Amino acid sequence: MTRASVTPRSGPGKAESAHPPSAERRRAPAPGPHITELAELRANPMPPPRPAPPPDRRGSPGGSGRGAAAAVRERPPRRPFVRARSRRFGYKPVAMDFFATAAKGTEPALRDELRELRFRGVRADRGGVHFSGAADEGFRACIELRTAVRVLTELASFDAPSGDALYEGVSRVDWAPYLSPVHTLAVRASCRSSALTHTQFIAQRTKDAIVDQIRRRVGARPSVDLDDPDLALFVHLVRDRATLYADLGGAALHRRGYRTHIGGAPLKETLAAALLRLSGWDRARPFVDPMCGAGTIALEAALWARDIAPGLRAQRFGFERWACHDQAAAQRTTALRDAARARIRPEGPPILAADIDPRAAEITRGNARMAGVQIEVRCQPITAIAPTEPPGHVLTNPPYGERLPGTLALYRDMAAALSRLAGHRVALLAGTEDIERAMRRRPERSLTVFNGPIECRLLTYDIP
Repeated sequence: MTRASVTPRSGPGKAESAHPPSAERRRAPAPGPHITELAELRANPMPPPRPAPPPDRRGSPGGSGRGAAAAVRERPPRRPFVRARSRRFGYKPVAMDFFATAAKGTEPALRDELRELRFRGVRADRGGVHFSGAADEGFRACIELRTAVRVLTELASFDAPSGDALYEGVSRVDWAPYLSPVHTLAVRASCRSSALTHTQFIAQRTKDAIVDQIRRRVGARPSVDLDDPDLALFVHLVRDRATLYADLGGAALHRRGYRTHIGGAPLKETLAAALLRLSGWDRARPFVDPMCGAGTIALEAALWARDIAPGLRAQRFGFERWACHDQAAAQRTTALRDAARARIRPEGPPILAADIDPRAAEITRGNARMAGVQIEVRCQPITAIAPTEPPGHVLTNPPYGERLPGTLALYRDMAAALSRLAGHRVALLAGTEDIERAMRRRPERSLTVFNGPIECRLLTYDIP
């Protein structure tokens, strides 16, 4: 997936922005925070776009393939169909659609979390989960969701068989609610089975259409910031159908803000939170991670047990930096944060994080201080693990691959130590089949999940 380049567009063939059909024609508003409009949202998995008939609806912005480099079809130029009717969002509770993305294999955990938090229209799909509600529900999702990687809204969908058609379609979207010359943006692109196969070109052409529209209106244009943009935009092409998405969070939601030190092979916080759910922890039994690394699993357990919303530490989400996020919207966002703080529980169950590496134990202690939670941290080997009273829940991510030499002996020691925990539930994120073989017992449950690009199995055992 490629971001838009900061270099200005050059070369011939600049397409003029097409006027919308007369039924949709409206006065162009001046940019500024008084505008509170958001395009109609109809998200599909990260999301496979909702194409107009007859195009096929396969594909995902999160997918890795570019598709076949199909030749550009010879046909007369035509005005693209753009589905992007604007809706007021700043002052009225208008029903909107959202799509929360998830690590592959963790969609059920995100679905259950959305239902627990009483979001409406919850429906699992490939790569994430759909839900609906007023704009504030999108804001709340960014603050409260633990297992979501991103929260997206669909801005428009249109045919884009060529660079000019892409430019024209993007130009038909009203960008004033999101950007003014003082704002920044970044564009990422993906494509599959389309005539346009170069993601850098797709991102560049999309960016050109946006900044040209704003320059024509006010005589100045927004800048590109690839690292920390005010508007993070995704454009996805499947079978010559382009779909535009805005990221409400602005950045991936796994960045909780408490992890100042990172171990050798860190687990993302969103994945750790999903593993807690998928392994069946009830937030009441004692919790143990005997090979904690930087402590991510144990810290996510502590935060979840006390109902500390993961987004409370975020300084500003992406939607808070959009031009339409005026004082009224800011007050509602503050109220959502205050409501989340009011639900924090004073204490949770006992939580133990342990690691044989003294540096890992020290990193975990520091991260716990930053997260504002109290957990017990020990420097000890896996063989020192002891039963809890009452019997607790064990979840850990054993090292695999090149992280540690002598892993086969480690797995045997681990299996012997865990077998002594009668009455406990044990869950292992296994990145290699050697872990399951070392356990010498059939797991009660085995789920496929992905730790980044690595296919793993979440093995759950009830120790007799």
